Amino acid sequence: MSSVKLPQLAWYGARELELSFPDSWRVRLYNFAGYSRPAMKPEAIRAAIANPIGSPPIRELARGKREVVIIFDDMTRVTRTYDMLPFILEELAEAGIAESNIQFICATGAHMAWDRISFEKKLGREVLSQFPVYNHNPFNNCTYAGTTSYGTKLYINAEVMKCDFRIGIGSVVAHPNTGFGGGSKMILPGIASMESIEHFHRQEAEFKERYPDKPISGMGVFDDNPLRLNNEEAMVMVGLDIKVDCLVNVWGETVAVFAGAPEPTYAAAVTEAKTHYLTPKVGGEEIIIANTFAKANESILVGLRTAFGVLRPEGGDVVLIANAPDGQVTHYLMGSFGRTTTGNIRVQAEIPQRVNHLIVYTEYPDVAGRAYIKESDKALFVDNWDDALKVLQSSHGVGTEVAVLPSAEIQYCAD
Repeated sequence: MSSVKLPQLAWYGARELELSFPDSWRVRLYNFAGYSRPAMKPEAIRAAIANPIGSPPIRELARGKREVVIIFDDMTRVTRTYDMLPFILEELAEAGIAESNIQFICATGAHMAWDRISFEKKLGREVLSQFPVYNHNPFNNCTYAGTTSYGTKLYINAEVMKCDFRIGIGSVVAHPNTGFGGGSKMILPGIASMESIEHFHRQEAEFKERYPDKPISGMGVFDDNPLRLNNEEAMVMVGLDIKVDCLVNVWGETVAVFAGAPEPTYAAAVTEAKTHYLTPKVGGEEIIIANTFAKANESILVGLRTAFGVLRPEGGDVVLIANAPDGQVTHYLMGSFGRTTTGNIRVQAEIPQRVNHLIVYTEYPDVAGRAYIKESDKALFVDNWDDALKVLQSSHGVGTEVAVLPSAEIQYCAD
């Protein structure tokens, strides 16, 4: 093929980006297994929520409760929360819960606060007109909920802790820390204090030092992942009543819904996710094109890890496509806040020695966001494909092999 089309702009009117290549180059798409699954019909979503896993229906569990909080993931996740909300609200209405006793809290973790425009994209206009929707504040008003066996002191959003019925809505995709996202990440780091979030993130380095010969974290590394196990302890201690998690296709559409008691629901979702997001082993191509869509505003933090991980040992070039109109997400723990000022754990992607060029292509220049990459003369930033292609053609000729990852930030590749 001489061109590929890739999904772009998840929250800004999704469209395709067409990338052209010289006719003599061999270009191969490495989609994850479930990339083309059709979106679920509303009635199928209703059935999944009305018949939960390991739990009575919401309409029974919520009966007699005073205050309900619905916790949802933020705009760094492609979850179409509005797909699932109508049926959750139906269940709560059947339980006799008045609208005035329901509130929403966005599980921002250490990310920025989001505005009303973002909440309308995520939840739908009708929800914004009926219910109060708040950001989690990790700096204030967090209540001690206990300490996990991994030593994480849990300080959790005080408003959530005051509510006597708690529902979480998210999505399960491959994740570089816990193997797969969703599930208990709604609690830690989602609605935890900065102290708790920082301890959780520092643990990754500690575990890697403790177990140097064992993969502790990474995309799809799940079963014995201590970060994930710590999160699950936190979820049990806080007491989430119902979790709703979905799987998504390449366009971020909801293709499977799992609802019910948090632990068995997440287990069922991950069991399917392990095959759904699995990607064929990349075949030694000398150029890796890593597209980001679901988490374009975390493309450097997440997408680059996948791209560097699949580049052949003898080296080559990497192109990261990071079309995020909102820029790279503000991260109060890991980000930069000036030329010399950073969060407590500054995270910068270090370009491996075997990478000849790292080309970051974005039509939405974000100079501050570049701080997520360690400064290097190997890094180039361009805002149109022709400039990127010129750099590639300067060092690659006839017969060049190219691997394209359409969803680099949520897929994981076979060994």
